[in-house]
Amino acid sequence: MTKLNVAIWVIIAALHLAVIARAILLAGRDPYARAAWLLLLIALPFAGLILYVLFGEPWTSKRFRQRGRLVYEELLPFAPSPAIHSGGEGPNANAFRTFEGASRWPTSTGNLARLAPDSDTAIAMLVEDIDSAAQSVHLSFYIWLDDNNGREVVEAVCRAARRGVTCRIAADAIGSRALINSDLWTMMRQAGARLCKSLEVPFGMAFLAGHRTDLRNHRKVAVIDGSITYCGSQNCADPAFLIKRRFAPWVDVLARFEGPVVRQADIIFASAWTVETGEDLGAIMSAQPPRPSPTGIPAIATGTGPLSPRGTMSEMFAAVLAAAQSSATITTPYFAPDPALLAAIVAAARRGVAVRIVFPHRNDSRIVGAIGRAYYPLLVEAGVKIFEFRGGLLHAKTMVVDDTLALIGSSNMDRRSLDLNFENNILLESREFATQLSNRQNLWLDDAIEIDSDNVTRRPLARRLADNLLTMIAPLF
Repeated sequence: MTKLNVAIWVIIAALHLAVIARAILLAGRDPYARAAWLLLLIALPFAGLILYVLFGEPWTSKRFRQRGRLVYEELLPFAPSPAIHSGGEGPNANAFRTFEGASRWPTSTGNLARLAPDSDTAIAMLVEDIDSAAQSVHLSFYIWLDDNNGREVVEAVCRAARRGVTCRIAADAIGSRALINSDLWTMMRQAGARLCKSLEVPFGMAFLAGHRTDLRNHRKVAVIDGSITYCGSQNCADPAFLIKRRFAPWVDVLARFEGPVVRQADIIFASAWTVETGEDLGAIMSAQPPRPSPTGIPAIATGTGPLSPRGTMSEMFAAVLAAAQSSATITTPYFAPDPALLAAIVAAARRGVAVRIVFPHRNDSRIVGAIGRAYYPLLVEAGVKIFEFRGGLLHAKTMVVDDTLALIGSSNMDRRSLDLNFENNILLESREFATQLSNRQNLWLDDAIEIDSDNVTRRPLARRLADNLLTMIAPLF
């Protein structure tokens, strides 16, 4: 072996040891994630080194972080400041306070909420609102497809832009790449819409000035004239979801809101838009926010992501679960929780709350689906009832607690939503809306099978080994 080869091996070994030290010393990482990366780096030195550099930390450049935080600080004064939710010391108060701490604005009061009856109707409602827009249309989707629903929204945007409405359209550069490269994207630009390819993948040295390549804008935000907003799990696509049609139909929820919470959602949109395009939306946000309705409900919109303090989304989920006194029903397609979230679910069940979780039976992510099932034994032993939906891919991310508190949005209960992706959710307190959402959950339960707790807990040795290995590597996904 030549001196050059020896030198190369010494450099590689030193780099490998440096990355191992980095994985151990990184502040804020939970012990399970630390152990998983350490195991990977030791077991697969070369592959592990490359994977860690690319995916080991939810990193963004200093410039990106500073810009994002500065923009958000500049937009915060435009958040409406009605009386903070008067929940007093009731069971839901701390849940709202947790969301207030994450968003840094108070819970808004006097909001109206309506749950769309199905995915196609949700798009029809959105198109109708865009067609009625007089001033502005702000849309941000993770996945926007060139299908019936996707085209309907594109055509509505074009009509609005041509009549002088300012249309700001953001689509994730990876999730919506097919649309971005299609004639529909060009149609919107030619009609006068302002377009943004959200979180474009940086190449070359730009990688160092940007962000982790797989960090995505997973938000689904629509704000019309600053007076109407939509929030939920639904992408801009048909339930048939052509890019993954063998899992269809994709089952989602989308809710329409009016009231001061709309301004909060618009700030979430504006913060991302300004960082990426440089356009200052301060003048727009300085307009009078929507007036509260005297018959409205308390609600708060919150955006999370890699610029949030670590663990923010997990804390928000846990706070909603901590409010539960009698029941909590959760739907999520992807389940790879961090220890705090898992502990919150288990604790709720152990204190006597009737916790139900509905997962899809067939998951478009085989690995994440397997990781989710690996947690079944721990969940059922705590008293959680687990169901698997058979009527397609249940993509809805919902939680209803005690028939009064409801959470709806884009966040899954996996590591991507908890640590990596930009997400948006709305927490609200309304017996009427919670009942509507609970009824929707019950429809999914009618088309689901309950997992037999005895079969789950009496696993053969090989299955226990596989499940334990999956939970060990869960932090990598």
